[in-house]
Amino acid sequence: MSYANSSIPTSAQQDVHERLAECVRRHVEQPFRKPFNDYNRAAFDASLAGWDGKAPLLLDAGCGVGHSTIQLARAYPDHWVIGVDQSEDRLSRRKPYPDALLPKNMVFVRADLVDYWRLLDAAGLRLARHYILYPNPWPKIGHLARRWHAHPVFPTVPRLGGVLECRSNWSVYIAEFATALTQLLGHPVPWEPFEAPVPLTPFERKYRDSGQTLYRLALDLDAVCHEAAKT
Repeated sequence: MSYANSSIPTSAQQDVHERLAECVRRHVEQPFRKPFNDYNRAAFDASLAGWDGKAPLLLDAGCGVGHSTIQLARAYPDHWVIGVDQSEDRLSRRKPYPDALLPKNMVFVRADLVDYWRLLDAAGLRLARHYILYPNPWPKIGHLARRWHAHPVFPTVPRLGGVLECRSNWSVYIAEFATALTQLLGHPVPWEPFEAPVPLTPFERKYRDSGQTLYRLALDLDAVCHEAAKT
């Protein structure tokens, strides 16, 4: 089987979903109040146990096998880097990186992001950098509510601040992510195709090597909020 043979997500949906604005508005008007699971509380505490309380926080949300977390920890040695994924199996497959060679400024934790994001917010913690790399696009029209930007937790995401970056190989996903953020922030959110000379994830490498166009949204939320405060 050929390595560079990844397919682009296919869908009858070719543009931003017509119900996205309604979903975002409903989630703003009816805040998500699901009780936290105890194992997510424990994971949250574990993710901060090695933090000195001063280093900027970087979250790799849905880190998968953790290659991106390791690269980010090396790129930002002064940050405390947290890789969160809900799959214990994926987190256990971070070869070829033995524990002894892992950066000391990072930690992996198994947790549900729905709780983890809200626990960060509830604790009053803010991120310096926040990566959502190649989330499941759920490309069918009926899958809208499963995409992060249409989930009830999404209004929490921009409140965490910092530089937020989302990447996908499906342009519709990034267009919707930008549209939902624009609705929440009242500020236009740009996105663009990009090339990844050094892929952060195995998915990114495979998509790139398959000749696909990759898309990225990167937004400094703190700068946006600062500008909004001045107007």
